[in-house]
Amino acid sequence: MSTSSYSETLSVFERTTSPSAHLFAGMNVMSSVMRGARWLLHADLPLLCTAQRPAPLLTCPSRSSASKQVRGQMKQERNPKVKLKVDRQEVEIRQGMTVAALALAMDKDSDHVLEALLNTSVDLDSLEPDSVLEDRWIKEAVTRSGMKFRWAKLSTSRERPKQDAQRRPPADPSLLVGRPPVVTIMGHVDHGKTTLLDSLRKSQIVSTEAGGITQHIGAFLVQLPTGEKITFLDTPGHAAFSSMRARGANATDIVVLVVAADDGVMNQTVESIQHAKRANVPVIVVVNKCDKLQADPQRVKQELLAHDVVCEEFGGDVQAIHVSALKGDNLLALAEATVALAEVLELKADPSGPVEGLVIESRMDKGKGPVTTAIVQRGTLKRGCILVAGKCWAKVRFLFDENGRTVPGAGPSAAVEVVGWKDLPSAGETILEVESEQRAREVVEWRSHEEEQVKLREEQNAIELKQKLHLEEYHRERERLTHLNWRQRRTALYRANKSVFSMRPSEKTQSDQLSLPLIIKGDVDGSVETLLNILESYDAQQQCQLEVVHFGIGDVSENDVNMADTFGGSIYGFNVAASRAMQQLAARRGVPLRLHNVIYKLIDELKDELSSKLPPLVSRNVVGEARVLAMFDVTVGKKKVPVAGCRVQKGQLDRRLKFRLIRGRETIWEGSLAALKHHKDEVQMVKVGMECGLSADDDVDFRAGDIIECFEELDKPQVTSWDPGF
Repeated sequence: MSTSSYSETLSVFERTTSPSAHLFAGMNVMSSVMRGARWLLHADLPLLCTAQRPAPLLTCPSRSSASKQVRGQMKQERNPKVKLKVDRQEVEIRQGMTVAALALAMDKDSDHVLEALLNTSVDLDSLEPDSVLEDRWIKEAVTRSGMKFRWAKLSTSRERPKQDAQRRPPADPSLLVGRPPVVTIMGHVDHGKTTLLDSLRKSQIVSTEAGGITQHIGAFLVQLPTGEKITFLDTPGHAAFSSMRARGANATDIVVLVVAADDGVMNQTVESIQHAKRANVPVIVVVNKCDKLQADPQRVKQELLAHDVVCEEFGGDVQAIHVSALKGDNLLALAEATVALAEVLELKADPSGPVEGLVIESRMDKGKGPVTTAIVQRGTLKRGCILVAGKCWAKVRFLFDENGRTVPGAGPSAAVEVVGWKDLPSAGETILEVESEQRAREVVEWRSHEEEQVKLREEQNAIELKQKLHLEEYHRERERLTHLNWRQRRTALYRANKSVFSMRPSEKTQSDQLSLPLIIKGDVDGSVETLLNILESYDAQQQCQLEVVHFGIGDVSENDVNMADTFGGSIYGFNVAASRAMQQLAARRGVPLRLHNVIYKLIDELKDELSSKLPPLVSRNVVGEARVLAMFDVTVGKKKVPVAGCRVQKGQLDRRLKFRLIRGRETIWEGSLAALKHHKDEVQMVKVGMECGLSADDDVDFRAGDIIECFEELDKPQVTSWDPGF
């Protein structure tokens, strides 16, 4: 609308209205014009007219459209619809979060989480940084903090494909060939097992054994005069080597049970019978030492009946051979019985294909490195074979027989020493051959992974159990305080846990509990296993804690001495050595170095060291006894001292010793004397039948008829209550 048109319209409007209406309408028009101008200034419309005009003119919309636009603009100003986009922080949550974990995820501190849960039903007094929150309170805390939450995605890690090596399926019967039997000699200690084996193979092994007892598993191939070959395993008979006997029984075809004719059935004899039964292995009974005058073979066989070992003469199927291993009597009958039983068992194996075997023993050799004694069960072991046993693998470099000679290969039932292991496998592990070194590494890595997963599951179960117990204990404590308000509960909890709150973690590091840290070293894996099994039977933890901080195979090293020095422990070595430098280092550090080659001597010294750490037992020995006859006071300076007049009834009273006052059955006082007089003379000792006067160093109420005992305190060494059983 132009300026002239607007003037004409205004003049018409003025002529058709009254003065008052004219005035009111004029004001409305002017206000509308002003609002339109204000709107035009803020609108995103072109304010200039076309370029042909000499000067810019302000244009205005019609009255109706202008009023609508102005009303819309005012409404928009009153209720702005423009929303600024605010990015809220997103928090990743998961089940079972603690207060500290939630605070870390929110990038806040723990107090912020507690403030966010104010005015909720959560008991804030009981919340600690390690307290586990329920899911609803986790979401509530995040929402109240002005944040968004999203659930953490569960780790859907794909299950690793099984890469373990497995035994081959049974071979075709047409491929099987006969093999020598594997015979294990078992029995009680000092019943002649090694001497029997010496007689069979014409050697002197027993003379090389420390203490005259076998302390390792020995594997030997013996060729009988008749031409048959038998692989013998000689197991220790000492009580400490139960695990070795069990391993020997599981690797054998026949068990030769040696029983001394003069001793009869003993503890390890019974244990050997149980090992053979569990392994389902037939038994041949050898009654040894029949050349002795006290020998009674018949009694031995009758004692075996109590353990379900029935010999042939009693209607059973167990052969019993009477021998004298020392003189070599009747050994041919034993060999024939063994060969006959092997023929009945029809022992066969497949000499072709990948090797399968069993680790009998393992040790560290200075020149050869990790060495294992193994029995081949299937296939033929040769140089260059890639083997896996447990979490270790090897590329065979050398094979040695029991005499230390290299052999090109070993077939089924052969016992050989294998050199070439990257690590030392544990005794009892199964040996399997694989096609390549890469495959061996895959198998070892997979087995290590599986072991880690098992440990993680066990730790998770332990954590869940501890959390459950903690929660139950918490609920029990809260039940006793349900009748109190929150202030009273807080006060009661503070008083109950005052001593706990006052202690800092740094103040808990030192304990009054006695302890003996140990470093165990052995020559072979079986020796270390035996020592650890013995230490597991330790049951005197209330007297002194026994902690194995490290164990290993091989001679004592500088690392062992440093570790013992750090933990304040001792080094115990079995059949190992320590160089002069290591001995001097241990002496400078004050580390006890205890090396033994006989198992029971090592355990005896360990028991002595445990006993030496225990405080002595204080015993009281009553020297004399006196009865109080009368009481009277003696003035010493300005002080009155009560004095008891006594007569010695037993022994003697010695002023230098301790005294106690007994009234009835109750001890009233215990301490030392201030004075002891006979008549008016100070004396050190009063004997039986004499009268004396005595005063205590404390204020004691003596009464007539009381008993005064004189005693001395004696320190008696305390002995550990641990009994390993031998």
